[in-house]
Amino acid sequence: MSLDHMYIRQYENTCPPRTGCADVIEEGPLSIKPVFQSEDSSFGAEVFGVDWSKPIPDTIVAQLVALQDKYGVLIFRKTGLNNARHIAFSQKLGDKLEINPFFYGRENDRLGEPLLFDVANIELDGSLVKLNSRRYHHSLGNALWHTDSSYHQQRSKYSILLSHGSPVEGGSWTHFADMRRAYSDLSQAKKDQIEDLVIEHDLWHSRKLASPAVFGNPLPHELAAKPPAFHRLVQVAPDGRKTLYLAAHAKRVLGMDLEKSQKLIWELIGHCTQSKVHCPIPPCRWALLTGLSWKYVFSMEWLSGGDMVWWDNRQSMHRANPYTEDMTARDVRRSTILDDGPLASGATSEEQAAAEKAGVN
Repeated sequence: MSLDHMYIRQYENTCPPRTGCADVIEEGPLSIKPVFQSEDSSFGAEVFGVDWSKPIPDTIVAQLVALQDKYGVLIFRKTGLNNARHIAFSQKLGDKLEINPFFYGRENDRLGEPLLFDVANIELDGSLVKLNSRRYHHSLGNALWHTDSSYHQQRSKYSILLSHGSPVEGGSWTHFADMRRAYSDLSQAKKDQIEDLVIEHDLWHSRKLASPAVFGNPLPHELAAKPPAFHRLVQVAPDGRKTLYLAAHAKRVLGMDLEKSQKLIWELIGHCTQSKVHCPIPPCRWALLTGLSWKYVFSMEWLSGGDMVWWDNRQSMHRANPYTEDMTARDVRRSTILDDGPLASGATSEEQAAAEKAGVN
């Protein structure tokens, strides 16, 4: 199967834009600096005014959740959080956190904390991940556009990624795509085509796409630890707008063969991550400064230890920059809060069977 459609663009515009950004919004003790702001859509915001040195009051948590429903991605700078306080804040956002499966053994995990995922490029002994190791090849999947844990039947609601230590040299960005606005801009014909589709999501599919030589045949214990999951493609975001639930983990449209499925899936991912203005190569300075290079995408730059980003997996996609030979240590740790909403459990077995039977015209 040809994977020419998998070309991954580099998104290097900063967040928030250095010029031309929206005004700061004051809401009680919080200051909000939106990234993308228009009359009918808001996506991404830097938030200031949270006192991270103390347990976060329920009133502030409720205010932050309301902001999350609106913006989809919230960025906080220099929080000073450690692992315990990172977990404590995460537990205020949902009843259950995702448990780290420790694919390579808990004894080989640098943190050894079941409620945190070590997504750093650092080994147990403090050295950087070896470029040809299985862990390195597993990490390549993070550079594909994805939604965290869509390969679980109980999907995730939020992810919270926290940096530790010094800023990374060599480029450290996380890129986000607004799936609500991307859906709204689809043609009516495309919306009608995809309205009732159910998608099979498979972790090992995305790992194979990113590193076919190493993950073309996942190990038996890997396959056993993570079977596929099934979710509706078109869903409803917390703000009531329809959204796309999509990821590189998306393997097959039920009722459609693999090749046609992948063509449609990557057509949609391409739509959600398309450019807005044409820039020469390298990208023009204006586009980098205004943040208008991309129609639905902005890029967060990690500036210092303690920087934290909290995103809603139900209404966004994201990707990381891949590891490079000249990158310095990047110590980032993620908590993942399980979804407890009406669509949390994915497509039912009845919905899956109906989708397979219906096929796709």
